[in-house]
Amino acid sequence: MGKVIAIANQKGGVGKTTTTINLAASLAALEFRTLIVDADPQANSTSGLGYNPKEIENSIYECMIEDIRTRDAIIQTDFPNLDLLPSHIDLVGAEIEMINLKNREEKMKEALYDVKEDYDFVIIDCSPSLGLITINSLTAADSVIIPVQCEYFALEGLGKLLNTVKIIQSRLNTSLAIEGILLTMYDLRVRLSNQVVGEVTAHFQQMVFNTIIPRNIRLSESPSFGLPVLAQDADSKGAISYLNLAREILAKNGRLPQDQTV
Repeated sequence: MGKVIAIANQKGGVGKTTTTINLAASLAALEFRTLIVDADPQANSTSGLGYNPKEIENSIYECMIEDIRTRDAIIQTDFPNLDLLPSHIDLVGAEIEMINLKNREEKMKEALYDVKEDYDFVIIDCSPSLGLITINSLTAADSVIIPVQCEYFALEGLGKLLNTVKIIQSRLNTSLAIEGILLTMYDLRVRLSNQVVGEVTAHFQQMVFNTIIPRNIRLSESPSFGLPVLAQDADSKGAISYLNLAREILAKNGRLPQDQTV
């Protein structure tokens, strides 16, 4: 079965969706079958791949709440090896609807169970909160990547997220691991960016990925075209960085020789 990786941080604007789309596209480009699960009611991963959330017939919401077959909701994108389980604004109400459901924290795990075997990797784009949908995502995941922007207050809230991960590890998902902390929005010209890199690395050491995602105009532009950055400009720093991240994750999971990482 495929490895399920959640991209989570309750802070907004740290690069969760950018990382979800471009990490998944990079894994797909390296010929690993990859599924994006858009678990954010804002549906940015869905629109960022060129789909209008308002026109989505079945989404992760229907799979979790209405027991629609997950395979019936999955969209084959235009990019080889990359599929999408889209989101919809209805997901906003899912937390209220799930309050009285039995095993409410495991609805996403149940929805993904039958399709995991179809993929090498399943990447979940979590919402910017620590609500029930994010808890569902972490309960369904094998590991979590935590994007942290190289800006002031970078560590704000990170302790709370790590504490949530510990609670889920102890109560709901004992096998949940931290895949790594990913530094994003790095600007070599800004002293603060370098200070944040030093501070996060000093605090978390081996938990921090070697790959650092830079600020890059192509990364910012690509969602407006409904494309991963690889499809827009494969030679851009953003595209190369996410390919390096994919290789680093593959090497860490024994799927790629260490000497092939960049």
